[in-house]
Amino acid sequence: MTENKPLAGRLALITGASRGIGRAMAMELAKAGAHIIAVARTTGALEELDDAIRQETGENATLVPLDVTDGPGIDRLGGAIYERWGRLDIFFGNAGILGPLSPLGHIEPETWEKVINVNLNANWRFIRSLDPLLKRSDAARVVFVTSRAGHRCKAYWGGYAVTKAALECLARIYANECANTNIRVNLLNPGPIRTQMRAAAYPGEDPETLPTPEELAVASLPLFLPEMQENGATFDFIEGRLERSA
Repeated sequence: MTENKPLAGRLALITGASRGIGRAMAMELAKAGAHIIAVARTTGALEELDDAIRQETGENATLVPLDVTDGPGIDRLGGAIYERWGRLDIFFGNAGILGPLSPLGHIEPETWEKVINVNLNANWRFIRSLDPLLKRSDAARVVFVTSRAGHRCKAYWGGYAVTKAALECLARIYANECANTNIRVNLLNPGPIRTQMRAAAYPGEDPETLPTPEELAVASLPLFLPEMQENGATFDFIEGRLERSA
């Protein structure tokens, strides 16, 4: 490990890696020396990420075109990682969708189930598939993306808020289960960030007033380092830095 490559030799799997926060985090972890296993639905966008990583670092990423609602596909990915590397050092559970902003009674069942499946069930399925690999790492770091929407229970935020509240519970349970292992599990609350999801939720907001995903990624790098010993904590991105929630 070197000063400017603190993740040299480590393997990082990122969901929702083709754009926004996931893409920015993939770039940041790659610059820190990690080999990126990038998961997203869109092959073209994954290839663009791979080009950017190669241009920045000279290294390739491993691209996994996969819909995170494909549970058997997630299981196969875990098996493929085991066969190729035998372990995993970092999992960044970032993939998520906003879903409709409407009264609960107006949400179609299929739409509700999709939000639950992407934001919550997929992360459980990844835990199930990746836990044996993470346990084979000397310092595995797991980070899930959350939101204060899960605490505020605002009208019309329906499935998104419910899934983020449940995801926090899931992550903390997993953190407690990992307390006596080399795995550390934490939550990252980005707050208002210049992403497509934010623009969909607040269409009248000027995106130029918001921090970029790249700024978030730089500030969040310590969560993935072997030195990170916090477990079961939530970190808020505020004014360009991370602050641990009380």
